[in-house]
Amino acid sequence: MHSDAPRVWGPAGASRSATWRLELAGGQFRLSTTAGDEYFTDGAVSQLSVRRWWFGHALVVRQRSTRRFHGVPKADVASLRHAIQWHVDRAQVQSTLERACVFQSHYSALLAHHLVEQRWIPHDRVAQVMALCPTPEELERLGRLPIEDLTTPEERDALALLARDPIAAIQTANERILHGELTAEAAFFAGIESQPLTPEQALAVVAFDSRVRVIAAAGSGKTSVMVARAAYAQERGFVAPDRILMLAFNKDAASELRARVASRLAARELPAGGIQATTFHSFGRALIGHATGRKPTIAPWVENGSDVDKVSRIIDELREASPDFRFKWDMFRLIYSRVSERPDLEEPDSYDRSKRRTGFHTYRGEIVRSEGERMIADWLFLNGVDYRYEQPYSHDVADKEHSQYRPDFFYPQIDAWHEHWALGADGAPPPSFTGYADGMRWKRALHRKYGTSLIETTWHEIVNLNGFSALADQLQRRGLELDWNPDRPISGIPAATHERLAQLMRTFLSHVKAGSLSRGDLDARLTSQPSRRSRLFLELFWQIFDRWQDDLAALGAIDFDDMVIQAADLLERHPSLRTFDLVLVDEFQDTSRSRARLVKALCDKPEAYLLAVGDDWQAINRFAGADLSAMTEFDSFFGATTTLRLQTTFRNTQRIADVAGRFISRNPGQLPKRVVASSPLTNAAPVVVVRVESRQQLRPTIERHLLDLAARYPTASIDVLGRYSHERDLVPRRLLAGPRVSFRTIHSAKGLEADHVVLPNLTTGTFGLPSQIDDDPVIGLAMARDDEFPHSEERRLFYVALTRARHTVTIFTIAGLESPFVVELLQDQDVVVQDSSGNRDPVQPCPKCGQGTVRFKVSEYGPFSYCCRFPRCDYKADVVSSVGPAKPQRTRQGSGRVAGASAQSRRRIRS
Repeated sequence: MHSDAPRVWGPAGASRSATWRLELAGGQFRLSTTAGDEYFTDGAVSQLSVRRWWFGHALVVRQRSTRRFHGVPKADVASLRHAIQWHVDRAQVQSTLERACVFQSHYSALLAHHLVEQRWIPHDRVAQVMALCPTPEELERLGRLPIEDLTTPEERDALALLARDPIAAIQTANERILHGELTAEAAFFAGIESQPLTPEQALAVVAFDSRVRVIAAAGSGKTSVMVARAAYAQERGFVAPDRILMLAFNKDAASELRARVASRLAARELPAGGIQATTFHSFGRALIGHATGRKPTIAPWVENGSDVDKVSRIIDELREASPDFRFKWDMFRLIYSRVSERPDLEEPDSYDRSKRRTGFHTYRGEIVRSEGERMIADWLFLNGVDYRYEQPYSHDVADKEHSQYRPDFFYPQIDAWHEHWALGADGAPPPSFTGYADGMRWKRALHRKYGTSLIETTWHEIVNLNGFSALADQLQRRGLELDWNPDRPISGIPAATHERLAQLMRTFLSHVKAGSLSRGDLDARLTSQPSRRSRLFLELFWQIFDRWQDDLAALGAIDFDDMVIQAADLLERHPSLRTFDLVLVDEFQDTSRSRARLVKALCDKPEAYLLAVGDDWQAINRFAGADLSAMTEFDSFFGATTTLRLQTTFRNTQRIADVAGRFISRNPGQLPKRVVASSPLTNAAPVVVVRVESRQQLRPTIERHLLDLAARYPTASIDVLGRYSHERDLVPRRLLAGPRVSFRTIHSAKGLEADHVVLPNLTTGTFGLPSQIDDDPVIGLAMARDDEFPHSEERRLFYVALTRARHTVTIFTIAGLESPFVVELLQDQDVVVQDSSGNRDPVQPCPKCGQGTVRFKVSEYGPFSYCCRFPRCDYKADVVSSVGPAKPQRTRQGSGRVAGASAQSRRRIRS
C-alpha cells in the first residue's frame, strides 16, 4: 500500500535545467513540463510507463503520440514503476471495492436493524441489498490482483463478508430472530388460539418473509396460522389492521375467518375491525366498483347456480339456428365423445359371450374388436345403413397359414366389403401390432384376385373426422343412401347426453377464463398436440363462448371469472390500488390462474408480504377451474419463496394418517410430507374394508355398522361420505334423522371432520370411486399442465375422505367390483379386510393389472381363477383344487383373449 505523502520523480541529478517533473499526490499523477501541467488519474495512469532508452531510462507517455522524458534516475526506476502499476491495478478494482463497501454498509445495517427489532429478514429486502454486490466477474478479476497491497482494512473487511456467504448469515440471523421471538412472545403463541401453537405453526407466523408457501396437512391447523399471523403483525406493529387482507374460496370459509379473527384478536385486546376477510369474488367485485365507480352486476344464471342450464339453452339455440353446428355437435356427442387418441391404448369395455372375446359395445348392441370399428359401426347405425360385422368372405380362402377371412364390415345392399386399418398419421400400424402389415397385404390381394369391392378406412382418418366424409362418399358412389338421424333409438350402449357435454363445455369455459386464454393460446396448444377431435370441440366451444359473452354484454353483467380477471387487470394497471401490505390466502391448492394472477398483482409492491396456505394432497376442484400448478410451482409464478410445512395433524390417528399418506404419495407429482398425529395412539383402530357379496347386501350391512357405532359411541359424530349424492340412499332415513349420523358428498365434506367416517360405495364403475365419468381429454387444452398420473384428482378426493376421520374409517365395497383404490389398500399393513359378518376376508390383488381382485370359479372342468375386471384385464390361471379358497398355481397371459388356460377353460369363464 502506498503512503498518501507526496512523491516526486525527475531527471537524474535534480538539475535546475530539468525539463520535466512527475509528482504523485492525492491519488493522481501531475506531469509538469515546459508546455504546462498534465494530470493522470484512474485509468489514465496506464498511459504512463518507464522504459529503458539507450544508456538510461525514460518516462514514456502513450497518448495519441508517444512522448519520452529522459533522465529517470536508476535508483527511482523501481519505485516509479511500482507506483504507476499500483495505481493502474487500483483503478481496475476501484469500482468493485466501492461496491463491496456500499454492500457491506447496507447489509450490516439491514442485519443490525432486524436483529434489534427482532423481525424476520424478508427475501425482497435481502435481494435489494444483494443487488449492490460486485458481480462474480468483478470478484474474479479482483482475485487475480495483489489485494492485500491494493486495499484498505475496511475494504478487506467488505471482501471478507462476501467470502463468508452473506445469505447463510441471513439464515442464521433469522434463526436467532425465530428463537428470540418464541421466547419473548411465548405468551402470545400460547394464547392466541384455543390451543398453544406448535413449533411448526409458530414458525409460519414469525417467518414474515416476502412470500411464504405453507404446505398444510389435513387437520394441521392452517386457519390458526392465518389468524395468528394477522394478530402477530398487529401486536408487533408490522402491519396496520386496514392493510391486512385474508382471501378465502367460499362464503363459509370467509365467514369462519372473520369470526375467528374477531374472537381471537379481541381476546388479545387487538383491533380486528379493519381486517378484510372475504372471498376472491367479493373482493374482485368490490375492487372493480371502487376503481370504476360502478359496482358490476352478476349474471342471474351465474348467481343462482344455473350456469350449466344456461349453456344447455345456448346449445339448443345454436343447434336450432345452424345446421352446421347441429351436425358437428351431434357428431362429437355421438361418435367422438368416448374416443381415445391412440389405437394401441384402447381398453375393451365388453365381452361377447357367443364369440368368446372382449371388445367394444356399439349402439346396435353388438361387440366389435376395436374402438375405430365401434365409431364406424355407430356412424353406420345413425345413418340407417344395413351392415354385417365380420361376415365370412364370399370365397373360401382358408389355408394352412390363414383361417377363413372375415372382413370388418359387409354391405349387402351394394355387395361391398369394408376393412378398417389401425394405421396412424404415418400410415403405419402401432409397433406392437406384429404381422399387421402382412395381413393387410394378404387381404388386399384377395379382393384383387376375386374382384370384390373393397372400401378402406384408417384409424387416423376416422379419428380426425375427414375419414367419415370419405366413407360417405365411397358408400354413396356405390349407390347406398345415407339417412343421418341423431335421434335414432339406441338398443346398445347409451350415447353421451346433451347435459353431460353441456357440463363439459361449462367446465372448459371456466378453465379458459380462469387461465385468461385466447383463441390464439388454444390454437398454439392444439398445434403442439394436433387432434381433429379437439379442433372439432373448439369449433363448437368458441360459438358457445361467444354467445355466453354476448348474453352477458346484453345484460351489462359479468360472471364470477370476469370479477377476478377484471380486478387483476385493474391492479396491474393501477399500482395505487395495491393498498394491502399483508395478504393471506386460504386453500391455495384450489386457486385458478386468474386468482393467482390477482394475488400476484396485489403483492407486486415494496414491503408486501404474502402467505399462501394449502395442501396439494387435497386439491379436488379441478372441475371448477382450479390449477394445482399454482401451488406446486409456486416460486416460478410468484418469485423466490420460503416453503414451510405443517405436518402435525390434530385430527387423525397415526394409523389413518399413515394409510392416507402412503396412498396419496403413490403419485410422485404430489409434494412430499410426513404427517404425524399430535397424540399417536398405539391401539388406534385400523382402516377397515368390508366386502359384501352383492350390491343388495350393501344397505343392510351399512345399517348394522352404523347402529353398532351409535351404540358403542353414544356421543360420537358419524359421517357417511359418498362420491355422489345418490349414495344417500344407502343410509336408512331413520338414521339420518338423528343428530349424530350425517350424509355428505366427499366434496362438501372438505374442511369438516367427524369421529367416525363411513365410505358406503367404494366400487368400480361409472359412479364408483374413482369415477368413470372422467373429464374429457380435451380439458387438458385449457389446463396449464395436465397431471398424467392415473386418476390423480379422484385419488386426492379419496385422500380427503380418509382424512375427515378422527378415530375410525370403514370402507364398504362389493366383492369382484372393488375400486382400484381398495385394491391398493389391500396391501397396506394398517388396513384390515372383513366380510359382512366381521370375519377376516383374505383377498388377492390381480397379479397382472393390479387394479382388480382375483376371483375363483369351479366348473365341470375344474377350478380356475380370473381377474374381476374381465374383460378389461384378461388374467386367468388354472388352479389346483383344494379345501378352502383356491390359489393360482400357474399363469399364462395373452392379449385380446382370456389367456393362461385351455380352450375349454377359456370357454367357461363366463358360463
